[in-house]
Amino acid sequence: MSVHTLHTPTHPDPIRQAKIHLAAALRLAVYDGFDEGIDNHFTVCVPGHEDQYMVLPFGLHWSEARASDIMVFNEAGKTLEGQGEVELSAQSIHAPLHRMTGAKVVLHTHQPWALALNMLEDNRLMPATQTAAFFHGRIAYDDTYTGLAATLNEGERLAALMENKSVMFLKNHGVIAVGDTVAQAYRLLYKLERACKTQVLAMGTGKAIHVLEQAVIDKVRTPSVDDRHPRSERERLYFEAMMRVIDRVNPGYAD
Repeated sequence: MSVHTLHTPTHPDPIRQAKIHLAAALRLAVYDGFDEGIDNHFTVCVPGHEDQYMVLPFGLHWSEARASDIMVFNEAGKTLEGQGEVELSAQSIHAPLHRMTGAKVVLHTHQPWALALNMLEDNRLMPATQTAAFFHGRIAYDDTYTGLAATLNEGERLAALMENKSVMFLKNHGVIAVGDTVAQAYRLLYKLERACKTQVLAMGTGKAIHVLEQAVIDKVRTPSVDDRHPRSERERLYFEAMMRVIDRVNPGYAD
């Protein structure tokens, strides 16, 4: 049976679809152990409205996220749709990142293995595994934690550091992943956590870590011309598979 037959139905309304994917990603983050209760934020640009952003209202636990709960806000912090208010750090960090980087999706977490690496004086992810090699040259580093984000200036500072990277390490804080789709950005978070976990575990042995040669890193980072499953399709297939998992273990995100 071809893997292409394993397809999760999509909603014809792109806004409704974005809300479903956002709610699914939030519940998936709990399943993967990336959440921190009601804190941290996932945001998605409203399709057709690049200056409006979807977010789960502050106070709801990520495990209970539903598409019908998702609210819409703008950079001024005004609620445009739904109930609740946007939490200040979501407004301060996410809105400028969307605006200045052009990212459709911005995911921010304090996921434990990535945060453990970011607690170290030298927090660079080493290209010592196939998964880590995928991120080589694609991570921006903010080496100065400035405290809780309370103004748009902080988001603008981070966006300037982000440049054209898809992931940012926030020293002593957490990580950010951006993308064009929820599937793309969330898969980055998942792969990043795996890469950070294996590095921290390897560092714990006290033995020298073997870093891959540049030629091998380049090969991993460059999609093969005969790859039967391009990266965008792998992202879609991965996220649809994980949505099916959430349908089994914590259904209701599409309500």
